[in-house]
Amino acid sequence: MSRHANPALIGAFVLGALALAVTVVMLVAGGQWFQQRHQHIMYFDEAAEGLQVGAPVVFLGVKVGTVKKIELGMGKEGQRFMVPVIIELASYPVQPPSGEMINLQDRSTISDLIKRGLRARLKVQSLLTGQRYVDLDFHPDKSARFVGTDPQQSEIPTIPTTVEELTSILEGFPMGQFLADLASINHSLKTLLTSEATAGIPAQLSSVLKHLESLSASLAKESGPLLAEVRTDLNELRRAIAAVQDAMGRVGRAAERVSEFTAPDSRMATSITRAGQELTAAALALQNLTDAQSPTVQNLDTATAEIARAARALRQLAETMEQQPESLLRGRGAGEK
Repeated sequence: MSRHANPALIGAFVLGALALAVTVVMLVAGGQWFQQRHQHIMYFDEAAEGLQVGAPVVFLGVKVGTVKKIELGMGKEGQRFMVPVIIELASYPVQPPSGEMINLQDRSTISDLIKRGLRARLKVQSLLTGQRYVDLDFHPDKSARFVGTDPQQSEIPTIPTTVEELTSILEGFPMGQFLADLASINHSLKTLLTSEATAGIPAQLSSVLKHLESLSASLAKESGPLLAEVRTDLNELRRAIAAVQDAMGRVGRAAERVSEFTAPDSRMATSITRAGQELTAAALALQNLTDAQSPTVQNLDTATAEIARAARALRQLAETMEQQPESLLRGRGAGEK
């Protein structure tokens, strides 16, 4: 007789299997089903080939969201097409040094980051497949350009890729003028290279090289005597320098001797001082001797007066003898008679 299955056991087994399946799905999904997400829109001017729904959104090298929707839209002017891309950011808290948590889902936080230079652009994820992803990074040197008109929609400004910037530069480059200038330069070069003056340059260079070789040979030939003269001059210069150094040494020694002689306590200085004192005493004596009130001067004056009187008497005698020579024989009295 067959045994009937217990419904309670079957129900418990089914519930356990369902709970196990839900647990496995939650573990595989990494808990992303219960994370709150916030959507943002970005407008790209370039083509979005290689960008697919589900592509990662990377912020400073860390995946913080995914691409949820890729559309085709028009710019404000309505004359050019754009690619609106909607992304979804997960709750990814960032802890700064201050300790306060920063939530990337917060719209005000994204606005503050945009003011600090947060920009979005497309980057290549794989060179083999050409797949792209959305890169969020700080570019404060790039101005924020907003395209959307809905104030309720959070927009992250975009910047072109390096290839797109290079392409825009090349689009404005005057290629025609550049090629015309290049052709003109090429024509000028051809004219210059085919001219007779250019053709004669090798011969002129050969002549210059020959002259240089001749000059080098002459210098090599005459360098021997010239170097000998230079060596002789250098030797004479060394001897002259030695003589000057010897003379300077003698001068230095003489200066030392002079300084010894002129020292206040040297014998020479003492002798000079004594001679000065004696000269001073002699000058004082001479001054006293030549003074008008001194006896010597008075005696000299008296002697001078006597000599003058004697000279007058001799002059009178000479005159008398000249006029009356016979007075020598007769005497003075007879002459007077």
